[in-house]
Amino acid sequence: MILLNFSHPLTAEQVEQIERLAGRAVSERVELPVQFDNYRPFLPQLEELAARIPVSPERLQTEPVVVNLPALNFIAALLLAELHGRMGYFPPVLRLRPVEGSLPPRYEVAEILNLQAVREGARRRRAD
Repeated sequence: MILLNFSHPLTAEQVEQIERLAGRAVSERVELPVQFDNYRPFLPQLEELAARIPVSPERLQTEPVVVNLPALNFIAALLLAELHGRMGYFPPVLRLRPVEGSLPPRYEVAEILNLQAVREGARRRRAD
């Protein structure tokens, strides 16, 4: 499984949590930390970010992928639209949460959100 990380670096423990939740090994980690300039339009910055993804369109369409989204919602929304266009479906995304009582703050992988299943469920409800 390809792990596209657009956020803070993930620890070995977090990667193990991802593998356990996904039921498969992470075979490739792609680290693409995101820092957009708030004073420039976001779309050109998204295009610059997307151009740095070192995974071919064929692999994005045929191999399992999980995504750790950037924290800023506007960038995450743009990135999801870009990935959907490249992949043909919404990729599953990670949800991290703080580990209660940890000092310094630590995060664990809470779940993997199946966005494509959410989309398909919404389409069925739309037809009702």
